Amino acid sequence: LLLSPLARKAFDLGQEPPASRERYGRDLFGSSTLLARRLVEAGVTFVTVHTEAKGAGHWDTHENNFNLLEKALLPYLDRAVSALVEDLHVRGMLDTTLVVVTGDMGRTPRVNSKAGRDHWPQVSCAFIAGGGIRGGQAIGATNRLGEYATDRPVHVQEILATLYHHL
Repeated sequence: LLLSPLARKAFDLGQEPPASRERYGRDLFGSSTLLARRLVEAGVTFVTVHTEAKGAGHWDTHENNFNLLEKALLPYLDRAVSALVEDLHVRGMLDTTLVVVTGDMGRTPRVNSKAGRDHWPQVSCAFIAGGGIRGGQAIGATNRLGEYATDRPVHVQEILATLYHHL
């Protein structure tokens, strides 16, 4: 399927209206997320997009956490993921397309000496939309500092079971 003419055509982002390109962002992550939507439209059944924001690299913010999040990482993520979910909804594809955003683990509730946050596997988060999942839910909660789960802890096995079920 990836070598089909439809899939090959999906790689031509020049076919997208300029407004769509701007909505997703003309950076690597925005273009990759737009390409993911086009591949799904072409019939590709599984697409992975990796984030790497210009000037910030990856999400391992052991230093300068808040500046990196505010100026580099979160704007890229918010813009592209909201465009993807909105586009899938408008095109009638959100109910049959599962969108998952997650990282490898959470971040410490306390800031380290380099204004960063270190690994914290006790608490993390995942964003899941579409695929027949009822929207508008927040499942689980932490204490006010984000140190540990206080309400309806969700384990990674539950997230994987949900993904496998919907796949």
